[in-house]
This record gives sequence, C-alpha cells and structure tokens, in this order.
Amino acid sequence: MKATTLVSIEELAQHLDDPSWIVFDCRFTLTDPEAGRRAYVHGHIPGARYVHLDDDLSSPITPTSGRHPLPSPQLLSEKLGLWGVDSTKQVVVYDDSFGSMAVRMWWLLRWLGHDAVALLNGGLPMWMRQKLPVTSDPSKILPSQFIPHLQSSMQADATEVDQARQDYNRVIIDARPEDRFNGEREPLDKVAGHIPGSINWNFEENIDFDSTYLPAEELREAYLNLLHGIPPQQVIHVCGSGVTACHNILAMEIAGLPSGKLYPGSWSEWITDSSRPIEVGPAGE
Repeated sequence: MKATTLVSIEELAQHLDDPSWIVFDCRFTLTDPEAGRRAYVHGHIPGARYVHLDDDLSSPITPTSGRHPLPSPQLLSEKLGLWGVDSTKQVVVYDDSFGSMAVRMWWLLRWLGHDAVALLNGGLPMWMRQKLPVTSDPSKILPSQFIPHLQSSMQADATEVDQARQDYNRVIIDARPEDRFNGEREPLDKVAGHIPGSINWNFEENIDFDSTYLPAEELREAYLNLLHGIPPQQVIHVCGSGVTACHNILAMEIAGLPSGKLYPGSWSEWITDSSRPIEVGPAGE
C-alpha cells in the first residue's frame, strides 16, 4: 500500500535497499541557500538524492512573483525522471527542520499527479538519534521517465485569494510565525504584515515534542476548531513564499480533512502589487 502522508523512521529503514523506494534530501536554509547542499555532501540517508529549493523546486523570480514561484511542470518532471522517479515508485522526502522544507516537494509531486509521496516523520534528526546509517557516498541513480498529470485545482492565484478574503464561507490560513504575521518582524520580505482576512496558524503548531507531527486526532481537533465550521475544502493556505504553507496542507491530510488549496506566491507575491491591501497586528484588528 502506498504511503501518501507520513513514513516512519522504522518503515524507511526497512526499505533502504528497495529499488521501488526513492528518497530525497530537501534540507535548505532560506538565509544560506547552499547550506543544505553542503550538509548533504557531508552526510545523508543512503541512496538519497539532493533537491534544492531554489534550483529544483522553484522557477526564476520575476517582478510580479513571490520568492519561490512554482517550477515548470515539464522541467521538474524531466528532473524527476533523471532522479529515477516514475509511477511505480514510492517517494520519501526529508529535511532537518520539522519537515518545513521537504513538504514543498511533497506538495509538488502531488501537484504533478504522483500521490505515492510521504514525509519522513521526524526527519533526519530522528533518523540520527536512532543511530541509523548515513553516508557521504554519491547515490547510485537509475533514470526513468516521469509522466506528469497536473492537478491545477490544487492551487489558487491572487485573484482567488482576494475574493476569498472577503468571503465569510472561506478562510485563508497563514503558516508563518505569529510575529511575522503581525508585522512585528520581517526578515525576508520588503513589506511586513499579512493578507487582510487571513488567520494565523504557525506550522510549528503541527509538531509534537519529539519533532514528529502530532497524532491525527489532535490535528483534526485543532483544525476543526480553527475553521469554526467553514468546510475544510474552502481553505487557502499561504505563508511567505509557498513553502511552509504546505506543512499545514499535510497536517490537514494527516487529520483526514480535505486540505484546500495552496497560494504558491503567498505573501511575497501579494506585496508585489501595491494596490493589494495589507494588514498588521493580530487577525481581525
């Protein structure tokens, strides 16, 4: 049975030599874009391929885009084939930051129609705490052909977000830390604040004390309380640039809820148009 949300450390350890399982190391630091690649070279889960958020999982920035525009479906599909991914493969993604970077690749594979993709629950830190193998050896890759089946209904654009923020039957959930949402601190973007009408749910609220996702029933209760009766499928997820918002999407999937849509451009795209409204302070103030 394919894994579509989470894979445990134990499950992956049992499949390290399974050619039908492909692992991706997605470590990335927004303030030091090459840190993840350096860390991968130093040591990674055996067989893992490295993917770079800027180079592989995004397209070039434009004056009207966010910091991490969606990649070209064709180019990403070609890369996936070269990395050995096809419709028969189970993909596992991991990082060292609570899944906050790896979830971007999880979402992108689903966007391309590949549902057999799961996050390594606990990531590399838990893998290493269990004293499981790591290596600095290059991974042996047998190329394949990846055929995409684009799921464009998974994404929302700025026009839909603008409509949703004024619709009491929809909700925009912002995954950034509270101080960034409130506009008290903004280390990455030129303008601070949030999209008016949005609510804040820092993605780290999805994480348990041991760096794994909270149990499904706890996530379900938390998100249903957050939505106040709004149907889960009416959610649009945002963050700074369409990365950590995917963490909340995965949390809703784990909870057994329809996960809604991603606004890939998120805050960093929203602020490129000065006619779009912004808000500072807590939600609703």
